[in-house]
Amino acid sequence: MSKLNELNSAKFYGTTAIRPTMGEDEPAPRPSRLFGVRHLEILLMFLCLAVAYSLRVNLSVAIVAMMDRNGTGVDFPEYHWDNTVKANILTSFFWGYVVTQLPAGQLAQRFGPKILLTGSLFVCSLFTILLPVAAEVGDWGLVCGTRVIQGLAQGFIFPSIHTLLSSWTPTEERGRFGTYVYAGGQVGTIIAMPLSGALASSSIGWPSIFYIFGALGICWVLLWVFLGADRPATHRFISKAEKAYIETNLGSTLSTNMKRQTPWIDIFTSLPMWAVVIAHCGQNWGFWTLLTEMPSYMNSILKFDLKSNGLLSALPYLVMWLMSFVFSWASDFLNTRRIISLGTSRKIFNSIGHWIPGLALIGLTLSSTDDTTAAVALLTLAVGVNSAAYVGFQLNHIDLSPNYSGTMMGITNCLSNIMSIIAPLVVGFIVTDENDATQWKTVFYISSGIYFAGNLFFVLFGKAEIQPWNEPDPPKDTDRAQNIGMKETHEDKKL
Repeated sequence: MSKLNELNSAKFYGTTAIRPTMGEDEPAPRPSRLFGVRHLEILLMFLCLAVAYSLRVNLSVAIVAMMDRNGTGVDFPEYHWDNTVKANILTSFFWGYVVTQLPAGQLAQRFGPKILLTGSLFVCSLFTILLPVAAEVGDWGLVCGTRVIQGLAQGFIFPSIHTLLSSWTPTEERGRFGTYVYAGGQVGTIIAMPLSGALASSSIGWPSIFYIFGALGICWVLLWVFLGADRPATHRFISKAEKAYIETNLGSTLSTNMKRQTPWIDIFTSLPMWAVVIAHCGQNWGFWTLLTEMPSYMNSILKFDLKSNGLLSALPYLVMWLMSFVFSWASDFLNTRRIISLGTSRKIFNSIGHWIPGLALIGLTLSSTDDTTAAVALLTLAVGVNSAAYVGFQLNHIDLSPNYSGTMMGITNCLSNIMSIIAPLVVGFIVTDENDATQWKTVFYISSGIYFAGNLFFVLFGKAEIQPWNEPDPPKDTDRAQNIGMKETHEDKKL
């Protein structure tokens, strides 16, 4: 293999990765330690998403208490917002969220994801703490403004996490580690919903929801500043053995000032990339419809009180978290033993994650609203099995282009979160009377249809092979390239 061609390799935030050549630099063995620095980074990323989702979803429960005096103490403000205002408040987070998705991938690549995650969680946590003041001073308009800023801040999280995963997870561990990290969102939801319900019903009232979760976010920021790192080469505590294991499996890095041009045209004209976009859009429509509206459905149709509402709204996400481990191990089992191709694996698990929830939502429309057990079971099935998508489209960016996975995640997350804005607004338009079960059935039919259509496109056009545009052009003006070229010429003359 030509050494010069080795420079066509993975890129990490302004550095060029040079993959080892077989026979010269065999991949280092996995360290014997059960818990290494890479596991610490995975844990921190997991906690990052847990905190981020708790900051994102706590309003879904809090708003029920903010609009219902029976759910809070009499000493706390009550707001008489209609369903349109409520829908605007719940979607305002995503007005900001979609804006920063595209630049986030590029900024993570240029400056490193550590600084972006630090700023993102700090700003989001600070404005979470300020939200009760915003409601008191500026009513729903300032609440929306506060949520927009939170969304702007959180827009950097997923592209940064994806970029970190491409640096810290060897291929053989990526399925498990990726699932563990993204399961943080479910854990954050599991914690946020019942805790928010309990806090809203307590003597400290609904404002405490925002104070407590905001403080947790700032605690995570402090941990990340001291223990986080962009990549193994920059971590202060990593052992040489673990660093060698990660870098020789991914490609060791050389710090350079080379500028790489993102192949925008190739990315936007790639059909497999659009398959990921469409699947991601279907995911966000279904996921965020249920996440933002389930507490209202349980309150208005199933008639659960606020505390029970919080607990039962969290149950599907507990199941989702547990099922994510089942699906990740099943995926790794099939992929490492090459029982099926990686592309087939991604499509099978994505189909499980989208089509079964679609069927569960149809079942929900057919069940009696008096049968609360069946309703909760179907909602739990719809959300729980959706975790299979984490080893479906969710990792497909890295399959298609390890070099530009952060940028690609920014693109798909930007476009798909337009669905996160539209879905609650559509619910607000359809559900004019929250006590009318027929209107809710229309919402579930729409979500089911979008789940089916989005995954069908992914099954037909998705791929899992690295795309030709993944490899950047080799550097032309660096001493490294010139030295390799001169050495190669010298070796050719010897032959």
